[in-house]
Parts: sequence; C-alpha cells; structure tokens
Amino acid sequence: MTTYILRRLIQTVVVILLLSYFCFYIMTLMPGDPVELMIQSNPKITSEDVARLRTLYGLDQPAYKRYLHWASTLVQGDLGYSRTYRVPVSELIGSKLINTFILSMSSLSLALMIAIPLGVLSALRAGSKLDYLVNFFAFAGISVPSFWLAIVLIIIFSVFFHLLPAGGTSTIGNELTGMAAILDRAKYLILPTMSLAYLQIGTFVRYTRSSMLEAMRNDYIRTAKAKGLSRQAVIWKHGFRNALLPLITVVTLSLSGIFSGALITESVFAYQGVGKLVYDSIIANDFNVAMVSFIISVTMVLIMNLLADVLYGFADPRISFK
Repeated sequence: MTTYILRRLIQTVVVILLLSYFCFYIMTLMPGDPVELMIQSNPKITSEDVARLRTLYGLDQPAYKRYLHWASTLVQGDLGYSRTYRVPVSELIGSKLINTFILSMSSLSLALMIAIPLGVLSALRAGSKLDYLVNFFAFAGISVPSFWLAIVLIIIFSVFFHLLPAGGTSTIGNELTGMAAILDRAKYLILPTMSLAYLQIGTFVRYTRSSMLEAMRNDYIRTAKAKGLSRQAVIWKHGFRNALLPLITVVTLSLSGIFSGALITESVFAYQGVGKLVYDSIIANDFNVAMVSFIISVTMVLIMNLLADVLYGFADPRISFK
C-alpha cells in the first residue's frame, strides 16, 4: 500500500502543476491587470511610468516565467498579497477557511445522519409508499437550484417569522466571548447549513438506496439469513458494509468541498467563507487570492480521491493495491 500511495502522491503533484499552470495562463488573459487599474485611476500617468510598473510587476515577461516566479514564492510559503483587501493572502484566507470548514462539516454531518438511514430504509422497503416518498424527497433535493432554496429559506425564517438572521457570519459590533460567541455563530449557521445539507441529502440517499438494493440481492445475504443471524446483523454487517463503496466515493468527493467552499450558498447568505472570497476575488481580478483558492480546491479534490481509493481496501478486503 505504501508504494501505491507514493505513486499516487507523485501523480497528484504532477496534476496540480499542470492544472495550476493552465489556470495561471487563463488568468493572464483576463483584462484588468494591476497596471491597467492604476491607469484607470490615474489618467495623468505617463507611458514611462506604465513601462516601469509592468517591469516591476513582471507583466512584461512571458506567462511561463511569471508562473515559475509565482510557484517558487508559493513553495517558500509566501502566498502573495491581496490588492483588494490590502492584506497578505495567508492572513486573509485563514479565517475564511475556518468559516467554510465549520459550515461544510456541519452540513455534511447533518446530510449523512439523515440520508444514510433514509437510503437504507428505502432500499429495505422498495416499492412501498415510504420508498416513493423518500425518492421524491431525494429527487427534489437534487433538482432544486441552490440559490432558489437559499432565498426560500431566507423568506420563510427571516422575513415571515423573524426567527433567524438572513445572512452574515456573526453579529456585527458585538464583542461576545465564550459560549455566547458560539451560540451567536451557530444562529448564523442554521440557514446555510440547512440549504447545503438538503442539496447533499438527495445525492446521498440515491447512492445509499441503489447500493443497498444491489447488496441485499447477493447470495451472501441469503447465506447470512440461513445461518440464523439477526436482521440487524444481516443489514448492517453484511449488507451495508458491501454497499459502502459507492457511498465512500461520493462522500470523499464532497469532503473536498470543505476547503473549496460553497460559492453560491455563501454568496446568497453573505457568509464570509472561501466560496464568497473566491467569487469576490474573481470579480475584482484579485489574482493571488483566486490562484491560492484554486490550488487549495484542486489539491483537496485529488487528496480526497486518494483517500477514497485507500478506504475501498478497508471496506472490501478483496481489493488489492499491488
């Protein structure tokens, strides 16, 4: 397994380098580099000043040289400087990552706690009214646009009933500490967590149901029943464990979204996470912030794919990494 993991890690590094260069090159084609913004803000700037500034920022060099310079500083731990927020990217993105981590883990945990029992129950009662109801619930979650669901939740819980705040991360101006600060943050987490969780529940329910249906039809299930094992042991020890493989894939890929952020949901709820930061950075052409966020997203997707492959071996001993 060690050889397999090392080989995959080398492949991951190669893919990150290729994708990061591709993204870097695409962003160099976008209009509105730092010098052009300076020209717009200062119409009296001379052509000599423009040439000097382009040399200072390295904008007169080919894209591959600029990429090598940017990558070398990134490897050394220098993430660059955000020209929109006027702070180092490392200082800016750290708090956003924490906010996104809390939101994503809350929504993912809630989705799994609801989706797995519903999917198993639906598979065990396939064709029943309960099965049709769960399927309707799942398909609605898959089909509903995320921005529409977020707006509906705001209208219901914030506009009509005034139960929860419509957006934000915490109460502005309140210097709360301890449990009071935690409760204040939790109040702002409820609506975006509900929105993200419902969108994930539909996918998890469908994967769990189809995997359980296939697992419960196999010969080893009949053998387990013939041995006199309890119904719970047959379902969870023999059926659910063999149904885990597809679920591992979709859950681990969902985990990668913890660090990339839910762009639409965070934007609608004005939640100060990585998703909203990426959106604002792209709109403002804040190059360093957008590139670092992209690298984090790509890295997490690749690492979670590797984690899924490793977990396959624990869930199914028949899988070999040789």
